[in-house]
Amino acid sequence: MRIMYLTQWFDPEPGVIKGADFVHRLEAEGHEVTVVTGIPNYPTGKIFPGYRFRLYQREQLLGCDVRRLALYPSHSRSSAGRALNFLSFFLSALLYGLFRVGRYDLVYVYHPPITVGLAAALFGWARRRRFILEIQDLWPDTVVSSGMNGTGRMGALLTALCNFTYRRAAMIILQSHGMKRLLIERGVPAEKLATVRNWSDAAALETPPLPDRKAVGFSDRFTFLYAGNLGRAQELDAVIRAAKLAADRGAELDLALIGDGIDADALRALAAEIGADNVRFLPRVPKSEIRRIMAAADALVIHLADEPHLAFTIPSKTQFYLASGQPILAGISGEAAEILIESGAALVTPPADVQKLAEAMERMARWSADELRRAGEAGRAYYLRELEFEHGMRATLDVIERARVIPALQ
Repeated sequence: MRIMYLTQWFDPEPGVIKGADFVHRLEAEGHEVTVVTGIPNYPTGKIFPGYRFRLYQREQLLGCDVRRLALYPSHSRSSAGRALNFLSFFLSALLYGLFRVGRYDLVYVYHPPITVGLAAALFGWARRRRFILEIQDLWPDTVVSSGMNGTGRMGALLTALCNFTYRRAAMIILQSHGMKRLLIERGVPAEKLATVRNWSDAAALETPPLPDRKAVGFSDRFTFLYAGNLGRAQELDAVIRAAKLAADRGAELDLALIGDGIDADALRALAAEIGADNVRFLPRVPKSEIRRIMAAADALVIHLADEPHLAFTIPSKTQFYLASGQPILAGISGEAAEILIESGAALVTPPADVQKLAEAMERMARWSADELRRAGEAGRAYYLRELEFEHGMRATLDVIERARVIPALQ
């Protein structure tokens, strides 16, 4: 089939779960795939070097045929800026779809934001094309809890847009069983829903040469590393406070954070304010360098805020960390917590519980080299058994085949 892969974010933006590897695997099954995406600007809201604002541009990236559409670059707490970011890509995607979707047999939509799915719902209805909606974050739950001004009043409108998009979708892919249960409760037919858990990219399974710890910014103390988005949903102030508390009680440990996001400046200010001298902020590095820096750490950190909708979310770093074969400290709840506990790779605490996080840090920092190795090996074995790329791709290809025979208009 000729497939349009419609996603607001794509390589080279970080944290893209279904990027070039996903496209190539679809092509290996005989599908012809075109990526339709935006100008790269996530997570800073600034257009990436090598790109500039254009209404439309085409490129070959990592072997993928990519069409980039105009959008307003923004990723801040400003509700106006984020709304312009989402709505501008919605309009670009809607216009592209109305005039070009006839070239494709199926549209595969990656959500969030729901505006991408809404564009596909509208041009798919107008041009009689079916689409698959993949949901990574539940809306309106994620938006309402984001802390942006005015989002609470948007809940009813976003719910209506979501419900319209769900009705129009031929199939809906969800990243967790909890999300599937919730959508069934909200009236989405169960036969339209499929759970396909995320995987990690191949880089996580690589074992890079062990770098010099000091060369990457680590000390000789036991080092916990958080790598990823420094945003509100991660609520990393709790992890910083826990690292400070553990150090005050005599634990010889550091916390290193690498990444960027809308809370980056606030987190640096917090560490300085409370005198957390054992907290280090490392500069953002290219995606290709992350695995090398991770290998220098003693343990990896996952944390999410204590929000009801996040209990249904499995952050993508869960799979990446498990595949890397390193021990994990997690402040998290719900399905992600269940996976990590079952894997045997992690110490898991309730989210945002500074006291319990500090205790877990102190405990893990006392583990022997053999205990750390066994935890890491257990995590990798679990990933290969339950979450590896081919598992997810086979399930995704099955959904695509089911969508292929569903009429475009229902």
